Amino acid sequence: MVKVRLIAVIIVADGRVVQSVRFKHTNAIHADALHAIECFNKWSIDEIVLVNASRHESSRAAFADTVERVSSHCFVPLATGGWITDIAHGAELIARGADKLVVNTAVFDDPALVTALAARFGNQCVVASMDVRRIDGAPPQVVVDRGTRPTGVGPVDWATRAIALGAGEIFFNSIDHDGARKGYDLESIAAVARAVDVPVIAMGGVFSWDHLVEGVRAGADAVAAANIFHYTEHATKKAKRKMAAAGLPVRNEGQ
Repeated sequence: MVKVRLIAVIIVADGRVVQSVRFKHTNAIHADALHAIECFNKWSIDEIVLVNASRHESSRAAFADTVERVSSHCFVPLATGGWITDIAHGAELIARGADKLVVNTAVFDDPALVTALAARFGNQCVVASMDVRRIDGAPPQVVVDRGTRPTGVGPVDWATRAIALGAGEIFFNSIDHDGARKGYDLESIAAVARAVDVPVIAMGGVFSWDHLVEGVRAGADAVAAANIFHYTEHATKKAKRKMAAAGLPVRNEGQ
């Protein structure tokens, strides 16, 4: 039976690990991403997503250095994203130790890049991320450029488009739920999961371990969180225990 993955998301802005609340990154959690990695290595995590949330493309070189340092201490698959605007930067992140590349704005602005990345590194290496929000009561739509530019594209259309371009996995994140502590956007996650035949990762809004269970039952193949893992000791072990108790197939230490 395929195991449900538990994923820790580490958001890096200008070299610091930050908390995210509706895509505002004002509260620094760690001065160095390596500190977070050391904890997660001990806490039964299945995968790590490391995101460059800096507002400046000039941050790419420093982020690549961070990826190299983190990957040397990371014992689970490492996905990295943020400012992947060309093949060269994607190749550099892979060379520095990333196992997967997370693309977002490129799906909308430069679809040929997504296809080129998939052709070079394999579909399983390309994770298409979507940041979703509801604007003025309208149905949910994907917003790019770090949550600043609405696309008018709904989550299901975005996911199917990304897969057609070559993405092998979908990373769903809700801006409305981000840091709001009310659980995932289950309705949107369920719609995306029904529409695609690749793994779907749920993200945005986790405040209790029950929220993780709800995400899987909505159709997600993996559940991710950021803030709660940084502030709760042995968080991922506790999360795994809750998921196992709910009957979900999860990987324990040593499996």
